[in-house]
Amino acid sequence: MAKIKLIVLAAYRRDDEGNMVEAMEARQMPTEDRAIREGKSLASQYDGIVAWSRDADPDIGEYGPPTIIFKHGEIPDIG
Repeated sequence: MAKIKLIVLAAYRRDDEGNMVEAMEARQMPTEDRAIREGKSLASQYDGIVAWSRDADPDIGEYGPPTIIFKHGEIPDIG
């Protein structure tokens, strides 16, 4: 398999102790534009939203660093 671009959208909420936790399972998105649109539409429902992309070659387990393409609110470190 050739290199691909992974595009992911994730949402977070603050738990009772103030920690940011996943509010929904992260979703792989087909395009950066779609991830940004969906992130904007979900922003009012969650404490934090992030969409990020990275180059990847899953066959050999090689993943580049994530690049944030949309962020709203507070998110945990995605490093």
